Amino acid sequence: MRNKIYSFLGLMQKSGNITSGNDTVEFDIKKGKCKLLIIAEDASENTQKKFLDMVNYRKIPFVILGTKIDLGYSIGKSERSAISIRDSGFAKEFLRKISLDLNGGESIVKD
Repeated sequence: MRNKIYSFLGLMQKSGNITSGNDTVEFDIKKGKCKLLIIAEDASENTQKKFLDMVNYRKIPFVILGTKIDLGYSIGKSERSAISIRDSGFAKEFLRKISLDLNGGESIVKD
């Protein structure tokens, strides 16, 4: 199931509905364009806190998933600590796919 989740990230990247990289993701959050935030499990504590504070304040759902390498590879880029999904339909479908994959607390989904 993990491969399907990462493949879905690649599909969203090809459709132009993802931004990645700390600065562009922060911009998306502040401008209200981020519908779902994905944060790498191995992102630094400061990075996680910064993004979690921003999305919690704005009531944006988030997922803590995979490693920086996994996230970057799945969208055809180098390591990424954070990914913003900009389309609400894709965000809902991603959350649905993640909820099917919840096993042993590997992923954290927060509304």
